[in-house]
Amino acid sequence: QVQLAESGGGSVQAGGSLRLSCAASGNTYRHYLMGWFRQAPGKEREGVAALDSDGSTTYADSVRGRFTISQDNGKNILYLQMNSLKPEDTAMYYCAAEGDATIATLPTWGTHDEYTFWGQGARVTVSS
Repeated sequence: QVQLAESGGGSVQAGGSLRLSCAASGNTYRHYLMGWFRQAPGKEREGVAALDSDGSTTYADSVRGRFTISQDNGKNILYLQMNSLKPEDTAMYYCAAEGDATIATLPTWGTHDEYTFWGQGARVTVSS
C-alpha cells in the first residue's frame, strides 16, 4: 500500500506557472509507475504525464513541452511543473501509482483504470 497526497494547486492567469507536488508514504520501496492525471468538469480523467522507476518519462501531446514530471527520491515526492498554462488546463489534478509497472510494460499508462493508488486531487484553475 502507498498513500498519495497532492498539494500546490491554485489559480493563475494564462501563461503562468504552477508546480504540483505529490507526497508518497507507506510502502515506497516497491517499484512504482507514477502518473499525473487531470479531470475537467464533464470530461473523463486523462493521463497527463508518467514517470517510472527506470527514470523514463512520457507526456500527453496536449502538455508536451509545457509540463515536466520529476521526482525527488530522497523525499518520496513527485512533481509536475506546469508552464505556459492555458485555460484548457483547468481541471482537478491527481497523482497515481501502479506497482511493478513501467512505461515500457504499460503502454496504456494514460488510462486511469491501470492505476491502483490515488491521491485526493488538487484543483488548478487557469483564467484567460
